[in-house]
Amino acid sequence: MNTTIERKEDISERVQNALEHYDQGYSCSQSIVLAFSDLFDLDHKHATLISSGFGGGMGRLRRTCGALTGAYMILGLKFGNHSPDDNDSKLDGYRAVRKLTEQFEAIHSTSVCKELLANHSQNQNDPAKRHHKHICRKAIEDTARILESLITE
Repeated sequence: MNTTIERKEDISERVQNALEHYDQGYSCSQSIVLAFSDLFDLDHKHATLISSGFGGGMGRLRRTCGALTGAYMILGLKFGNHSPDDNDSKLDGYRAVRKLTEQFEAIHSTSVCKELLANHSQNQNDPAKRHHKHICRKAIEDTARILESLITE
């Protein structure tokens, strides 16, 4: 089975990488973290493990979109604080998370997994969950694009 996606000219290599990870079977969260982990010297094993519980809207609870939670982890690596008294970095991280979420919600009207699936599904009761592939790929693509722009600003 060929999981390679046709490369679109408007999709960066990093966004393409996130989509390819998803097509290989990684969760939304893992796909984002894996696509950006090299920027922070985070090895494949630990990137996969640390993001594994966040798929399906955090443990399949259908809450915050897994693509976003994966991106929040990357934003923490980029902007987060590493000491408790570093409030400037902490606030920079919070601002980046809010900005990412606002841009994502401007596209999708929500950041809640359950609502994303309901809003974009023609057949929500499909037992095979075929609609997930399309919806989640779009969430991953949009998240990766926004994340890429935030960390390269």
